[in-house]
Amino acid sequence: MPENVAAVLVQILPLVLIVVVFYFLLIRPQRKKDKEVKNMLANLKVGDRITTIGGIYGTISAIKDDVITIDVGADKTKMIIARWAVRSLENTPAENQNDLI
Repeated sequence: MPENVAAVLVQILPLVLIVVVFYFLLIRPQRKKDKEVKNMLANLKVGDRITTIGGIYGTISAIKDDVITIDVGADKTKMIIARWAVRSLENTPAENQNDLI
């Protein structure tokens, strides 16, 4: 009987190791990244410089629930976007946004 248990363990152990490796290399980092993005989206405020998922740079001028109004370009053209469409916060202060154009 102990020989059968050892044989089963030898067959199952590689599968368990593969699951553990996938968890630490794929699942855990993705959850951490998702949490950081969710936190960033929740902490957006008026005046923040952002980049949208479409590659548009702008400054947040108003936030209402899941809708964000941004000013884009030198003319400060207003655009309305969904909160989930924000890719990242930019480090460039709003005073220097005309230098990018």
